[in-house]
Amino acid sequence: MKIDLRNRSLSLATAALLATAVAYSQQAPGVAAKATGSTKARRTADGHPDLSGIWAFGIDLPHGDLKKVVDGKVTVSHFNQDARHHASNEVPGALAWDKAPTYKPEYQEKVKELSTKESKLDPVFYCAKPGVPRIGSPRKIVQLPKETIFLYEDISGDGYRIIPTDGRGHRADANPSADGDPVGHWEKDTFVVETTNFTDDTWFGENGYMHSDKMRVIERLWLSPEGNLVYQATVEDPVVLTKPWTNFARVIKSTPNEVLEESPPCKEDDGQRLLNLDHHLQR
Repeated sequence: MKIDLRNRSLSLATAALLATAVAYSQQAPGVAAKATGSTKARRTADGHPDLSGIWAFGIDLPHGDLKKVVDGKVTVSHFNQDARHHASNEVPGALAWDKAPTYKPEYQEKVKELSTKESKLDPVFYCAKPGVPRIGSPRKIVQLPKETIFLYEDISGDGYRIIPTDGRGHRADANPSADGDPVGHWEKDTFVVETTNFTDDTWFGENGYMHSDKMRVIERLWLSPEGNLVYQATVEDPVVLTKPWTNFARVIKSTPNEVLEESPPCKEDDGQRLLNLDHHLQR
């Protein structure tokens, strides 16, 4: 049974339901995976580690506490990020990572300006899609023999990516998009997703990390010895970067919290309220 969702307009709920049904129908007896969580020995019928499951949010959050000022009253909220990897930790199997991407001299001032005016110029702040790899690791993974489905839960809309793993190359007729055109393959026990064909109107990270339409993103996903999902991304862009940039690896725990099927539509109503260029510290 084969379902190709890449060129169909389906709701997130429909895509998840169909994909999950196919996944269970194609698994050999005795290798059915648990609905959530992960174990060291869990593998699919073809021998690959089974990444399927529901995972906690793995996106970057502002470091430390968030300060909010309303009518002169200051409140401070603390965000528990225990489910996320901290950059100071070492992760087995992770690539060496860089604190920040290195831009060519002619683009450094532009990046600095974008970062300084992030609250006014960041497309995500105005309901645009974050794109890849900024959206981070998927909230749910459905791993099939010939394709893997990533489901996301984002304020800009609940999106999904269909990643073929049957050896095909990138589509010649694909339209450029924020999420690009992905293909996947396995390197031993690491799932590697290579994505190209992006638009140039997204950032691949906060702090003004702009890119060109020649960007290429390599995402790597694997299971840690404890059964957690590990996600790490590398960005290549020969137009604006002097060298590829690899972000730190995130270790993401499983969660029983299902992915929201229909999030409320994003409605931007804060831009007009900005009094200065502060970002991250005042919300």
